[in-house]
Amino acid sequence: MQSKAQTPDEYFASLPADRKDAMIELRKVILKNIPKGFKEVMSYGMVGYVVPHSTYPNGYHCDPKLPLPFLNIASQKNFIAVYHMGVYSDPKLLDWFVKEYPKHSKSKLDMGKSCIRFKKPEEIPFKLIGELVSKMTPQNWIEKYESILKQSKKK
Repeated sequence: MQSKAQTPDEYFASLPADRKDAMIELRKVILKNIPKGFKEVMSYGMVGYVVPHSTYPNGYHCDPKLPLPFLNIASQKNFIAVYHMGVYSDPKLLDWFVKEYPKHSKSKLDMGKSCIRFKKPEEIPFKLIGELVSKMTPQNWIEKYESILKQSKKK
């Protein structure tokens, strides 16, 4: 479900009542913990946190006009989602997150490659999400991203 909102504030204002509080709290936790240098934008119809062109002029390889995506949050039809490219691209970070999750939540981890899904807003482990977003700086992400691009070009 992609939003037509033009700004993150519009996005949050448009959320249904049963999701709004949890999404606002998620945003607060991210903004409090995400390293300096990431920028909050609308990205792919979701609220995104990107490495801006001023830091990484190359942009996203699929569309260089777009800044380098790192993290998105969204209120989807059946869940709230956190899309984190760090857990997708860094096995050590993924391993850390999977091991930490049961210490912060009684619910079973529902996760795809980069997507962490929460069917019940009250079960979002905000403290753990804050810790997760703090673990990768824009420079760390650029280095990881470029190393993955180099590997994929060798194949």
